[in-house]
Amino acid sequence: MLFKNLPLLRLWAIVQVALLARRHFTALSAPERRRLMELGRRPHRLSPKERAELKRIAAKLEPGAFAKGAARTVSPFGGRGRRRRR
Repeated sequence: MLFKNLPLLRLWAIVQVALLARRHFTALSAPERRRLMELGRRPHRLSPKERAELKRIAAKLEPGAFAKGAARTVSPFGGRGRRRRR
């Protein structure tokens, strides 16, 4: 079994991050998801127009929000975020 030696809390965190990724990925329409996969298969050979299209589609995934949500999920400190000094 793949997860035999994986601690339960770590497995829970992996599942939560996977669900978060799915939520962000399904924010795209089906044609956008399909096109993202096409462009992602050959990122080093994209034309400038295709690069712009890839950036536009990727921006809809909200990578910053995904990163914050994933960090909050796996953080051992409660996920309140970093406090800034004034």
